[in-house]
Amino acid sequence: MTGSAPKVAILLPSLRGGGAEKSFLNLARGLAERGMTTELVLISAVGPLMADVPRNVRVVDLKASRVALGLPKLVSYLSRSRPSALLATMDHLNVVALLARRIAGVDTRIGVRTATVMSQATRHSHSIKQRLVPILARWTYRWADWVIAVSDAVAKDLSQIIRLPRSRIHVIHYPILSDEFIGKMQEAPSHPWFTDGGPPIVLAVGRLERVKDFPTLILAFNEVRAKQDARLVIMGEGTERPRLERLVKKLGLEENVSLPGFQNNPYAHMARAAVFVISSLYEGMPVALAEALACGTPVVSTDCPGGVRELLAGGLYGRLCPVGDPHAMAEAILQSMNDPHPAHLMRYRMSDFSEERVVDDYIKLLGLDTEALSRRK
Repeated sequence: MTGSAPKVAILLPSLRGGGAEKSFLNLARGLAERGMTTELVLISAVGPLMADVPRNVRVVDLKASRVALGLPKLVSYLSRSRPSALLATMDHLNVVALLARRIAGVDTRIGVRTATVMSQATRHSHSIKQRLVPILARWTYRWADWVIAVSDAVAKDLSQIIRLPRSRIHVIHYPILSDEFIGKMQEAPSHPWFTDGGPPIVLAVGRLERVKDFPTLILAFNEVRAKQDARLVIMGEGTERPRLERLVKKLGLEENVSLPGFQNNPYAHMARAAVFVISSLYEGMPVALAEALACGTPVVSTDCPGGVRELLAGGLYGRLCPVGDPHAMAEAILQSMNDPHPAHLMRYRMSDFSEERVVDDYIKLLGLDTEALSRRK
């Protein structure tokens, strides 16, 4: 055997769930399948997505309780393992990754990916940590070998916030569409409403946090039910659960709204929903919305700051409605139920999100030795 496989490290806080975690797991699998030595470095190896780690990807558990506390352990990992490249996502973790390399003094090249609209995340947060992120990113992102954004809107926002030339930021979408995705989409859904022959289901998937603005969706659904029998399922977990449950009870929707928590396979449900809805205040490039498009499910989304309008091509692939407007959202949901966009049109949009294409984009960006890989096969 000639040549050696490049070692690529994928850095995440944990595998508790979320678009960033799922997409980087897909990327890790894709890189490993191309013959690269791939290590999944976790600040803490916990979360329901641990079951989805590919067998050909080695897990490195830094066993730190918080991202900041993982800095010395990440320095040690870089000094010991010396991967050819390390890819990080989530802005606070990106900062830690860049600091760790500087302290370790290794030649590992680092790519940092931003998946949120930083200006909006800062504006809507009361967290001191989040308000420090733009300052720290402005200082450290210049050390990165590659700065990656998940949409053009995110790239433009990031360029302005951290004062980095737009030409230095590369846009690469999420790796979503794969054989594994299609297989999960075809599995039987676990939630009984999707198989009991009942009324059509409006589905949402995401963290139960303020940024997702699920109260607006629940209020919109209440208007939908006044005109058409339907059910609402919101899959996810978070701090807003008590507030959402109180609103459901106040509106008398307990028999028609379900909050089943985090679901490891939402795709089987997406494929059988009547409409998929994003109600967010802002979105970098919503993974769940792209996944619903890949399932051929009609979608409705707020026309929020970020990549939604870009993903839906201004409404060509799904309906857009104003942020925080339950009445407009209800009308968009009803229109999508009764006059949905063609499924084949929505699936066509997903060609840019195929796992194969995105992995190719990362390999090209990172300049990995594909010739050595081809000799090994």
